[in-house]
Amino acid sequence: MQRPSASLMKTVALKTLPVMAGYLVLGTGFGILFESKGYGFIWSLLMSTAVFAGSMQYVAIDLISGGVSLISTALMTVMVNARHLFYGISMVGKYRGAGLKKPYLMFALTDETYSLICSEPVPEGTDAHTFYFLISLVNQCYWVTGSVAGALLGSLITFETAGLDFAMTALFISIFTEQWLTAKNHLPALIGAGATLLCLILFGADSFLIPAMLVIITAMCSIRPLIEKAEAKEGENRAE
Repeated sequence: MQRPSASLMKTVALKTLPVMAGYLVLGTGFGILFESKGYGFIWSLLMSTAVFAGSMQYVAIDLISGGVSLISTALMTVMVNARHLFYGISMVGKYRGAGLKKPYLMFALTDETYSLICSEPVPEGTDAHTFYFLISLVNQCYWVTGSVAGALLGSLITFETAGLDFAMTALFISIFTEQWLTAKNHLPALIGAGATLLCLILFGADSFLIPAMLVIITAMCSIRPLIEKAEAKEGENRAE
């Protein structure tokens, strides 16, 4: 890959500023929590470099420190990150012909990176795959920087970390609220909330997540034709 121009790097930096604001804060929270469990900044660096899974890294803190089995960890990872299966399918066209960049583009496809790649136009005269690669790389650098900074901060300053892991929960609550306010069809959100509450009651706080994800995926696959039909009908009404 040719060395990117200064103007291209400036464009990437500007486009990823919102991601930087979120990743530095959330990455710092992860690093502090991971260090509080006895894992130094090297472990935060390695996990954020080799795993780079955002919310799953927060979940992994308790899985690793609690001695959860590899099978349970693998199932939890699949359930938490199941949405990336759909992300990946939708990016087949954009990533076709990426060559040696493709493995990293696939690895670094987070929610925020996906959003930028789908919404931001490629600068004129720039190779699309190079643009996508730089966005992915810069976003991961933000996360790694926050993680390492958090771990170092946690090792130098002793303070109460109770409640710090709520940062990721707060982020998803904000996302849920925004989607609720902007979406016209609230059925998927109601299914998600209802299935989660039901499984929490049935299986308890320690075991509800995987059953809830299975119920949500099954329900969403079942009602997908109804949702698509309703959206098509709405589009026809607008066209008239």
